[in-house]
Amino acid sequence: MNEESLEHLRDIQWFPGHMHKARKEIAETKSEVDVFIEILDSRIPMSSMNPLIETLRGEKPCITVMSKPDLSDPKLTDEWLHCITNLYERPVLVADPRKRAEVKRIPAMCANVVERSGRNRSRILAMVVGIPNSGKSTLINTLCERAVAKTGNQPALTRQQQRIRIDEGLYLLDTPGLTWPKIESPESGLRLAITGAIRDTVVSYQDIALFALEFLKNKYRERLHNRYNMENLSRTSLELLLEIGKRRGCLVKGGIIDLEKAGHLLIHDIRDARLGGITWEFPDS
Repeated sequence: MNEESLEHLRDIQWFPGHMHKARKEIAETKSEVDVFIEILDSRIPMSSMNPLIETLRGEKPCITVMSKPDLSDPKLTDEWLHCITNLYERPVLVADPRKRAEVKRIPAMCANVVERSGRNRSRILAMVVGIPNSGKSTLINTLCERAVAKTGNQPALTRQQQRIRIDEGLYLLDTPGLTWPKIESPESGLRLAITGAIRDTVVSYQDIALFALEFLKNKYRERLHNRYNMENLSRTSLELLLEIGKRRGCLVKGGIIDLEKAGHLLIHDIRDARLGGITWEFPDS
């Protein structure tokens, strides 16, 4: 999609009331916190890095967890790991939040960065932050080995902070998923929409799907062909969406193709990894 076609999407925003409250609570609680754990979505590492969190945490040390690697492109996940480590000079862990063997390194990482910051603590309080649907609650439940945080495949399930004991030396502060008041880039807004970080009612499935198709036909052409058995991928994104809708029976009265329904089908195929692991942005961009 070119700049002109993105013009009507420049106001993609989703910052409901509970996020205003969450932002205020993070600011109020920050003085008690020893380290921040920011959860990024491996599919959109830069678009899921919340500039509001960076401002709120100030000088507090931070570790980064790149979540959902099973849904991203492994080669690009590795590139992003090195990029973020070097660019921000902080510890970065790639981990599936459902797998204890992968997330059990987090307590030691927290202890190390707190020690390096000069704070001598027998008990560490780590604040877990990230955009909605990034895997925060799942990661916390895996570390605790019990369900203490609400999880689900939709944004904004966590509505308030809760303090959770991991062991005698580490406590986690779970926070609601947080976007930011003004998403400057429409491309970033659409990437957030593709991965389910903002509510599906904020942007139409048709707009999200057209953006996704433009990217897929350029970067993951073979995946698109294999999933929908389409030969001519040099057509416009609209033409491709019309064909997907026609092939999958997304029709309304009069045989007209329902583009919103076709878009819904495509986006949920993407979220369920039916096209394989996809990373929607590249370190060199």
